[in-house]
Amino acid sequence: MIKIDPPLTDEVKRINAGREATFRDRLATIDESGKRVWIYPNKPKGRYHRYRAIFASFLIAVFFAGPFIDINGHPLLLLNVFQREFVILGQPFYPQDFFLFVLAMIALIVFILLFTLVFGRLWCGWACPQTVFMEMVFRKIEYLIEGSAGKQKSRNKRPMSFDKFIRKALKHSIFFFISFLVGNTFMAYLIGKEQFLATVTGSPADNLIAFNFIIAFGLLFYFIFSRFREQACTLVCPYGRIQGAILDKNSIVVTYDWLRGEPRMSVKRAEKHDNPGDCVNCYACVKVCPTGIDIHNGTQLECINCTACMDACDAIMDKVKRPHGLIRYASYNSIENGEKLKVDARMVGYSAVLVGLLGLLTFLLVTRSDIEMSILRTPGMLYHTMEDGEIGNLYNLKIINKTYDSISLEIEVESPEGGRVEMVGSSPEIEPQEVYEGACFIIIPPEQVTGVKSPVVLRVMSGDRELETVKTSFMGPVSSP
Repeated sequence: MIKIDPPLTDEVKRINAGREATFRDRLATIDESGKRVWIYPNKPKGRYHRYRAIFASFLIAVFFAGPFIDINGHPLLLLNVFQREFVILGQPFYPQDFFLFVLAMIALIVFILLFTLVFGRLWCGWACPQTVFMEMVFRKIEYLIEGSAGKQKSRNKRPMSFDKFIRKALKHSIFFFISFLVGNTFMAYLIGKEQFLATVTGSPADNLIAFNFIIAFGLLFYFIFSRFREQACTLVCPYGRIQGAILDKNSIVVTYDWLRGEPRMSVKRAEKHDNPGDCVNCYACVKVCPTGIDIHNGTQLECINCTACMDACDAIMDKVKRPHGLIRYASYNSIENGEKLKVDARMVGYSAVLVGLLGLLTFLLVTRSDIEMSILRTPGMLYHTMEDGEIGNLYNLKIINKTYDSISLEIEVESPEGGRVEMVGSSPEIEPQEVYEGACFIIIPPEQVTGVKSPVVLRVMSGDRELETVKTSFMGPVSSP
């Protein structure tokens, strides 16, 4: 677990004597016997929670609308792994563009490293789908139906009653319905809105595989949000471990100001103390935490930077008439030494790599051809000597149209001079997002054939526009006839 120890005065040590630092050796959601401790966080409220709710509403709206949004008649996002069809921001991509995907993933990883180094787990608390749906949808429904955290805990300890049964049945019915909607939407990103609508409006027998996937996704999301919950963040998600390797004393995270807050004591006791801290030891920050940690102990693996403790502490500070910000976004050094954010060598290094990757990715996207052509000499075929003495080779063609428009193509020999291409059949006209497979002869004057294998450069033209340049080899005799 991640721990940045604040300096402890003798007074703080005395006050905290006897406290076991259990956060060091086990998760807050696991007891001494290894059993799960169910978390009942208090309902959060405050200015940061309002900001998060507004941002989460926007993200949820984009998520549910995404499969049905078109850009120039084409999907905003389609990740059809079943048919190897991918559309991002209205632009189609194919397995041949996999190198772009790899480069984009590397850039994303570098961005995550840089972002985490500077801002900690801000993504987890504000934009992660797990947090957005859990805290802003499912948890709110739970508060609405079952009441506050105290009422939930008390009701769960009591034996089953009519009131408990009705509340549980209603809550889980709504949970499953929303999970089913999430599963349907997720499936729509994978198969496209047309096939999705055909699946949900038709008979399950007509689209059995898609229907089974929708049910499976719905059950998976229901399990995650009704039972697994914060365990997805603390046990499954690797981001917490990444944070442990990247954070330093300049990283901005949700932090308890120990210099201002210690020594902790109640308001009444503070009246008799010469130099009390601002923390009144109310543990409101702990009671509201969705992962059950004590932020007084410093940055920990389970902290998702959700700001619930910040709102809870600010509310207490209002009641005791003390300034906000006892728990706030800050770095260790900013609290310990009053330092502002420093740009160190790691930040510069990550930034340089990220800029380089983004520049390369942008260049490859801008220069990406509308087609993808492969041309290979037909296996087992030797060269042909034509009646006029010219040398010919037979090739197999495969051309992918990456656009949403029909393309008529002409293939020309750029080098060597005097070469030409003769199609077997008519010149290819490829429909949108279709694959053309055919054959052609490349014919070269004998004086241009320099050996058994000669390099050939082809131009793929659509009207006056050059779409792509392709290189291949040409087989000829050892010496020109």
